[in-house]
Amino acid sequence: MSKKTVFDSILYGLNEALEDAKKETPSLKRHRVTVIPLKEYEANDIKKIRNSTGLSQKCFASYMGVSIKTVEAWEAGTNHPSGSANRLLHMMELDNELTEKYPFISKASST
Repeated sequence: MSKKTVFDSILYGLNEALEDAKKETPSLKRHRVTVIPLKEYEANDIKKIRNSTGLSQKCFASYMGVSIKTVEAWEAGTNHPSGSANRLLHMMELDNELTEKYPFISKASST
């Protein structure tokens, strides 16, 4: 598809949406999306989630994309996770096999 064709398609869609918005009874489908608010986690919640994954603080920190000091501070209650860390913790809480399904780190056992 050429750039002009893509542009024309986008422009057509925008004009169609604008015209529909002006109508007393709109005819185009509309979808309402609601994002669940971020949950706040306390120290014991984070430790419980980490323990359910079977990961050490170091591996958990790597999985979360934060430093081990950050995980230590979360579990000590001196700092609290926010933003995407909260969302990832919520996903782990809902599915304790998340780290197995999406293995961003590899766990190797030593004998």
